[in-house]
Amino acid sequence: MSSNAHNTHTGETCRLELGSKSYELPVITGTQQEKAIDITSLRAKSGYITLDSGYGNTGSTQSEVTYIDGENGVLKYRGIPVEVLAEKSDFVETSYLLVYGKLPTADELSAFRKQLTYHSLIHEDMLSFYDGYPPQAHPMAILSSMVCSLSTYYPDSLDPNDEEQVKRIVPRLLSKLRTIAAYSFKKSIGQPVIYPKNDLSFCENFLYMMFAVPSESYEVDPEWVKTLNMLFILHGDHEQNCSTSTVRLVGSSDANLFASISAGICALWGPKHGGANQAVIEMLERIHKDGGNVDAVIRRAKDRRDPFRLSGFGHRVYKNFDPRAKVIKSACDRILGTLGVHDPLLDIAKRIEELALSDTYFLERKLYPNVDFYSGILYRVMGIPTEMFTVMFALGRLPGWIAHWLEMKRRGEQIGRPRQIYQGGVDVPYVPLAER
Repeated sequence: MSSNAHNTHTGETCRLELGSKSYELPVITGTQQEKAIDITSLRAKSGYITLDSGYGNTGSTQSEVTYIDGENGVLKYRGIPVEVLAEKSDFVETSYLLVYGKLPTADELSAFRKQLTYHSLIHEDMLSFYDGYPPQAHPMAILSSMVCSLSTYYPDSLDPNDEEQVKRIVPRLLSKLRTIAAYSFKKSIGQPVIYPKNDLSFCENFLYMMFAVPSESYEVDPEWVKTLNMLFILHGDHEQNCSTSTVRLVGSSDANLFASISAGICALWGPKHGGANQAVIEMLERIHKDGGNVDAVIRRAKDRRDPFRLSGFGHRVYKNFDPRAKVIKSACDRILGTLGVHDPLLDIAKRIEELALSDTYFLERKLYPNVDFYSGILYRVMGIPTEMFTVMFALGRLPGWIAHWLEMKRRGEQIGRPRQIYQGGVDVPYVPLAER
């Protein structure tokens, strides 16, 4: 992995004037010519901080993992376009790329696959944990709890500053998360858990654990394996999003990787983040149930007085087509056509997109379909229930979380500690209880 990320001051500076004083601030240039004003020393020099609620204009780090150009709809992992990886790679190879910084050789990839196979089982005692959750427990709650519980079974892997311990924990976590997720699904529907098989690939094993039953044989559909690899790749990383920033912030305290990832799962759970694909399907189902009047839906979405919001449109970063949405939409058409499946929700989704992208209201606001708009349809046709959609997102995002956590630790970045501007009371007297 290259190590030039901290050597990007090019001599260009920015002058900040505060009253009668001025301050020279260095400008950092990224490998894709992104520009940033380095304010690291601003408070020490001037006593001022910057205020950027939501961090929309703040770079928290320099990274070599993922590049996004939101204006032009570009997403690259380690410099490789995500569309290329979705077409030519599989999830294990892409995970290696994200985590270790390069495409693996044939021997490296073979060894990595064997590690994931070897670590696919979870400790048998952990099965009893599932019995303690109520049947209606959300699988994201189970997933985050079980990942944090892994730390109790691997005390030899908890020191984030020990390279050998970290080396052991990475394949363990990558492999076991899919097993934990599949087991949580089985428990939710009252079926016995299905143990992984060592002769199956990563995605084959997940589908096998999800859908096989002991009473009959089960053959994993290769079309769904290909589809799942694509979906996981598209979810693999997305720069400094809410959950990734959470993983980094928790990890910056020297919390172990299990704890950091558990926190990231909780952040992903929110409907404004990973839960959005579930919200899209629920919206499409409501539209279908109400008669499928898409024109009325578009009118409601444009009415500021109406609380209705069109799920799956718009993105905090992309002001153009989300490149992941393009890949998934194409896959929806191809896969459902190959399988001879007609899903009315796909018809509704395509009609919404057609109307929205011919309407100046959406175009002027740069509201285009995002990755969540079509991904849920494929999961749904695959037989994965709606409440599991965000779990699927977490499975795909795991290598990106790990990659950013590793990058932060290797650079020895300091603990994350944002500042604030206090707007509360001043010199408020304490009033005794009897006088209140």
